Amino acid sequence: MATRLAHIPPTVFSEMSALALRTGALNLGQGFPDVDGPASVVRAARAALESGANQYAPGIGIPALRQAIARHQQRHYGLEVDPDREVVVTTGCTEAVAAALLGLVDPGDEVVVLEPYYDSYVAMLDMCGARRRPVTLRAPHFRPDPDDLRAAITDRTKLVLLNTPHNPTGTVLTREELQVVADLAIEHDVLVVTDEVYEHLVFDGRTHVPIATLPGMWERTLTLSSAGKSYSFTGWKVGWATGPAPLVQAVLAAKQWLTFTSGSPLQPAVAHALDHEPDWPGELARDLQSRRDLLCEGLVAAGLEPRVPEGTYFATTDVSHLGWADGRELCLALPERAGVVAIPTQGFYDDAEAGRQLVRWAFCKQPDVIAEGVRRLAAADLTA
Repeated sequence: MATRLAHIPPTVFSEMSALALRTGALNLGQGFPDVDGPASVVRAARAALESGANQYAPGIGIPALRQAIARHQQRHYGLEVDPDREVVVTTGCTEAVAAALLGLVDPGDEVVVLEPYYDSYVAMLDMCGARRRPVTLRAPHFRPDPDDLRAAITDRTKLVLLNTPHNPTGTVLTREELQVVADLAIEHDVLVVTDEVYEHLVFDGRTHVPIATLPGMWERTLTLSSAGKSYSFTGWKVGWATGPAPLVQAVLAAKQWLTFTSGSPLQPAVAHALDHEPDWPGELARDLQSRRDLLCEGLVAAGLEPRVPEGTYFATTDVSHLGWADGRELCLALPERAGVVAIPTQGFYDDAEAGRQLVRWAFCKQPDVIAEGVRRLAAADLTA
């Protein structure tokens, strides 16, 4: 194995989902819904298959989807995006992250990233030879400290890699918090790559604010998202990047050597979703809020009081009072103790101590699955 990969551990999501399958435990770990998205979108995919959309799509994405993405950005955020020069379709947001970093970051460049982080960020930064500069969102509130941000950005910083709404903490960055990032990016002439896959899954009347909408930020921001989370089609892996043409061109320059293209019959279906099912993500968010409350109330009853998330479909608990060495040790024991699988978040930190006792739970499951999961947790002895 190449040395650039040898020190990167396998993704914990595959490990824990395999553990759930092997033990028959309820999977409250990996964030995939157990119900599909709108039926009309499935019909659109079927129609595309039957009408012959089965060969290579253009590497940049089919025109209909790029146009639908541009309309989405204008409709929700007032961003005017040129579908021919400022949009590229990717194989999910994971490829968008990979292509963005490969296209923009040179070995030795510094990249500021919020931790805990989605584990693909670190893998790709290592593959790029970047120097990671983490800013820790610390329990129990998981908010970025402006002083930590200022200390992390230097004259050697190439870009800031943001994620809001934030996985795994559920934090939704406020306009004021984003303004701190924007001011620093402008001051130091830094790019921003922002992963916004949970953009529509925010709760309690909150509003997602794309940093690209702040003054002076469009020209230096690459915005990434996908249909997987907003429309409950995570297995389709249809994502995108939008932003100024030079940044989008950098993504495309790398993407052409990764997948080139993918999902030809799924691209027109996602275009249909964006144009003809615009209210579906909001309905999903309202439903997820009730599931969030069901999970969080059940975790409290089980002695695992969570930080109630503001967005995404994950909640985090501190398990230090249970006496385990760390969250991973508890998560490996949970299938036998309680018949439930969760995700230890310590692997998403450079600051190992900050995440050592934290565990992530997913509430993108049917209410009866969540109810059964928390019932099992409440009935189990979870102490070491």
